[in-house]
Amino acid sequence: MSTEDICEVIVTAADAEWLATFTRRLVAARLAACGQNISRIRSIYRWEGAVEDEPEARVALHTRTSLVPQIAALADAEHPYDVPCVIALPVIAGNPAYLRWVLDSTAEAHGTTG
Repeated sequence: MSTEDICEVIVTAADAEWLATFTRRLVAARLAACGQNISRIRSIYRWEGAVEDEPEARVALHTRTSLVPQIAALADAEHPYDVPCVIALPVIAGNPAYLRWVLDSTAEAHGTTG
């Protein structure tokens, strides 16, 4: 097992319930081992020439790096935003038992379970 196999994927959305439902679907499909949802954050960003300041929700998904393209594709297809935030951050170290659990709880990229 290598920590390069695991990442944290951040997704944001305006609707916390939509994001929680999306998270549950990803976990059920074994695309993420878990999602730690924060139902209220404040996002400040530039969009279409204006600086926006809006409430959002955020989830940190723990998953295999190889599954990020599938997660991004689902977000692109289903997310209410034109350009959803989906970014993957590397995991450089962690509790070996937890990292093994993430791998065991997610599907391998070719579709079989780990």
